[in-house]
Amino acid sequence: QVQLVESGGGLVQTGGSLRLSCAASGRTFSSNIMAWFRQTPGKEREFVAGIMRNSGSATAADSVKGRFTISRDNAKNTVYLQMNSLKPEDTAVYYCAATFGVFPIATIPERFENWGQGTQVTVSS
Repeated sequence: QVQLVESGGGLVQTGGSLRLSCAASGRTFSSNIMAWFRQTPGKEREFVAGIMRNSGSATAADSVKGRFTISRDNAKNTVYLQMNSLKPEDTAVYYCAATFGVFPIATIPERFENWGQGTQVTVSS
């Protein structure tokens, strides 16, 4: 089991930036893919970005490409999501997830076994 703890959420104005962090602990060797998903009330959980811990190969949803960047620090077992040019439609609870797999990274939540508790991001217009 991998424990994931997100931090960095908050309230920001349109056009602003936030950086989310996800610290992993426990059996981290059992997961080589880390990802961020987001969810708003009444909607399904949506893939945002994912990264391979070893190679650093990454992928992102079209809706955030050019604005969000995922990165990792393996020494700290931490994954980051740098979010720039935020829009009101980015408002959601953001979840960190982990799994074991190959590239290309799975983008459906059912493929991920480990989840954090989520952190709220609110973008005001």
